[in-house]
Amino acid sequence: MNRNRQEVFKNTASNHRNNLRKNLQHRLEVARAHGNEKLVRQLEAEAYYLNLQ
Repeated sequence: MNRNRQEVFKNTASNHRNNLRKNLQHRLEVARAHGNEKLVRQLEAEAYYLNLQ
């Protein structure tokens, strides 16, 4: 049972990071499309902080 809980936790954590990455990528694309360089820099800093690059 304990091993199963660890697998569930790993999968959940992995899914969460993937969702963060996808969301941030989308936000970057929108910011770039609108020419919002300040927001692009902020989002790139967020990606760096979260180690999502």
